[in-house]
Amino acid sequence: MTSSWVRVALSLGIAVLSIAIAITGQKQGSLSTGMPPPLSAALGVFSVAGMALIWRDINSKLKGEKRTLSSLLSQYFAVKLVGWLGRRQRGKLEADTLNVKQAQEETLLRRLRKNADTCYGRQYDFSSIKDSDVFRARHPVTTYEHYRELIRRIAVGEEKVIIAEKPLILAMTSGTSGASAMLLSTKDTNTEFFLQGVSVCLDAMRRAFPATESLQRTTKFFYTPTFRQSEAGIPIGPNSSTPASSRHMLNLYTTPAPAFEVPSEKDTLYLHLLFALKDPSVGTLESNFASTVFYAFSALQERWQELVEDIEQGKISSALALEPKVRASLEAVMKPDPGRAAQLRAHFQEGFRGIAKRLWPELHLVLAVDSGSNQIYGEMLRENYCQGVPFYSPFYAATEGLIGVNLWPEEPSRRYLLCPRSMFCEFLPEGSLDEEQPHTLLMGEVEEGQNYELVITNASGLFRYRIGDIVKVVGFHNQCPVVEFQYRRGQMLNVRGEKVSEKLFLGALKNAVAQWPGAHLVDYCCAESGILGDSIGGSDPHYQVFVELKGVRNLTEEQRYKLDVCLQQDSAVYKSFRIKGSIGPMRVQLVAEGAFKELRKQMMAFSNTSPNTFKMHRVLRRKEYADFLLGKTVS
Repeated sequence: MTSSWVRVALSLGIAVLSIAIAITGQKQGSLSTGMPPPLSAALGVFSVAGMALIWRDINSKLKGEKRTLSSLLSQYFAVKLVGWLGRRQRGKLEADTLNVKQAQEETLLRRLRKNADTCYGRQYDFSSIKDSDVFRARHPVTTYEHYRELIRRIAVGEEKVIIAEKPLILAMTSGTSGASAMLLSTKDTNTEFFLQGVSVCLDAMRRAFPATESLQRTTKFFYTPTFRQSEAGIPIGPNSSTPASSRHMLNLYTTPAPAFEVPSEKDTLYLHLLFALKDPSVGTLESNFASTVFYAFSALQERWQELVEDIEQGKISSALALEPKVRASLEAVMKPDPGRAAQLRAHFQEGFRGIAKRLWPELHLVLAVDSGSNQIYGEMLRENYCQGVPFYSPFYAATEGLIGVNLWPEEPSRRYLLCPRSMFCEFLPEGSLDEEQPHTLLMGEVEEGQNYELVITNASGLFRYRIGDIVKVVGFHNQCPVVEFQYRRGQMLNVRGEKVSEKLFLGALKNAVAQWPGAHLVDYCCAESGILGDSIGGSDPHYQVFVELKGVRNLTEEQRYKLDVCLQQDSAVYKSFRIKGSIGPMRVQLVAEGAFKELRKQMMAFSNTSPNTFKMHRVLRRKEYADFLLGKTVS
């Protein structure tokens, strides 16, 4: 592998040099380079040989429709460069896992030194802190309220408040467990995400799925986020960048550049699907979350006839509200393809179970996070649309930055190695969650099998910050903890102090659905009866559960009660409260098909969350959302 890469690298170097010589000397002859003619001729020979090696390598990886030379070379070089970078960063990560304490101390002290001359750094005297023990003794454990006013000062233009540099954007969180919060996003945050996250995960992906190195295009389901400006002109919006902003990456994707600038999610999704269907050699389907891929296949099932007609006629549907320039540039790459249209029509008429592999026989991977609240979407995709296609859930990340990477792509459990140079991590034992200033543990002090809330110090002005995620330490990679995401603190059902987590409830729901003949879970959420008020009449505190199912039109009272029984079996605390009568039986409502898609639109409109970062709320905290689903109840 190494000798092959060295050979290609040398060939690339000689080829680039020769091309430069040729360009500078094409009018004046080779003497214009200042080199003797024999040397120039020799370089020319070597460059031809180098390009031949490269071209042979490209041809061995090339699949699918005709591509321009510049497109192929751009993708080839990008794959080689990121491959080299991934191996280099993986080596650094492995070295850090052998001495986690040192990596963590260096990460923390570097951040404190960088921000020592800010108002915040002077307040806590960062310049005098020499180790993590002093830092933890001096600085309190914090929540968002600690930073709200400081971030407001930055938004109106004050400098050096928390961080030394001006933030790139004011990043809005998804608001899954409460109101959306405004955080800072810096160049360091983005750099760390790419170097320690993207490049390492791409290396892990290529090791597990070698076919992904072929020069096939990826269909990336991405939607251009909408930004507004703060008083100081800082962009405010979701912390996600547009692929079109990295022009050299566009050759990796089936979707042409102008489509990434279309503001409508519905229209952009149509274009993603249209250009993906045109290319039978798609190698990867990619998105931030499995939910986005699931919604894409749902849209494909609804609109396939319209899409096939566009491919057959070489046009773009007039139903899309596109700017004239955008439409013209997209239609310029559309050519009538009745052959491909006929293939697609036949595939769709067979049905949608396993459709992904029929549409794209060379599809190697679905690259999307399918843990946490996205677990059910990943399961539905694997059972239905994407049967037989491997999934890789690469990152554990948040608006606050990169937290962990999945080095085990082929394993069914989603385990993430914490990145010791991305976050300075502390761990709050699950039994101490209600304490205001609890004692925390460091990476070397946690125990396998225990649950902890993560407390992080990141690269963008959060210090000893309670992130709200509960993780379970499932092992160690050398000295570094490996974790599984468990639940969000704000997504916990708790009407009498019973504290039923999202993971616990979902397990009970899946057990119950398995006992409802013909039923398949599509989506769900819960609400505590207290937020509904008079909507449901008076009763003991209880859970209101909304489910969308396929395969059934009605639920019997016995079936509804089965869910309550399953939760009692999984939670001794919930069972004790039910026996005592202090928690009433849960009420299970079957909602109409598509109800959760409509709820998703409402939630995104309220929180200004991008489709790229949206996560369905499993516990509703706003009465209007619960009332909306009550209005969609069919049984």
